[in-house]
Amino acid sequence: MIEPVTIVKEPRLFASLLLPLLLGACVSSSDIDELHTQLSDIQRQVLVLQKQTSSKEEVGDLQQQISAHTESLLKSEADVQVALQNLSMQIDQLEANLEDTNYRLSQLSQQIAATNQELKSVRTTLGATGGPAETSQPPMTPPSDPQSLYQTAYNDYLRGNYDLAILGFRQYLETFPDTELADNAAYWIGESFFSQAKYQQAIREFDSILRRYPRSDKLASALLKKGYAYLELGETEQGILQLQHVIREYPRTDEANLARQRLAALGVDSG
Repeated sequence: MIEPVTIVKEPRLFASLLLPLLLGACVSSSDIDELHTQLSDIQRQVLVLQKQTSSKEEVGDLQQQISAHTESLLKSEADVQVALQNLSMQIDQLEANLEDTNYRLSQLSQQIAATNQELKSVRTTLGATGGPAETSQPPMTPPSDPQSLYQTAYNDYLRGNYDLAILGFRQYLETFPDTELADNAAYWIGESFFSQAKYQQAIREFDSILRRYPRSDKLASALLKKGYAYLELGETEQGILQLQHVIREYPRTDEANLARQRLAALGVDSG
């Protein structure tokens, strides 16, 4: 007997094969063999169609992937455009800050020049009269109170306006040398030079703190940054000695921990 074969995609072809059977009511063995052959051909055609269908699905998947990649690229391009716009805005802001910094530097320079000129006039008058000169002008007043002057200079340091910060802190030290923030002002001058990669000047400022303010709470920080400055200058041995000194003198401070980390990075024993 011939096993029934279900052909879904070629019903007309299958019906044309069965029609002679229905009309003749009997077939020969050669007819059966031919029918088997035709059925095999139909099955092969079905497989081919199935493979073609699979290929179409793969093409569809590929098109979806291409569409997804295209969308991703467009989004990335949009993100880049936004980033460029933000960068342009930041550059504009930096330029504005630079103009403001230059203006303030000019104002401070003029103020310092005027003060120096007044001092020169006073000295000349004193030298000519041999004593204090009587004048109708009121006595000179400090440029501002200590706290606001210090805070202005510190804000300049935080903004990266290091030249302005140095001028402000020096003016603070000249005007208010005996206040409790004098050692801090001297320290931030050193930090400003360090941030500008002016390491020799920074070392001199940190040395002045160690010399002038032996009880300052900035001593450990000054020693640490002094060691860093020597390392930046390539004077490794001197830098290591400074860092080891921080650890010996201030072993439980944050500065000592930073010194240990830097020495470990250099492959040097912290002792």
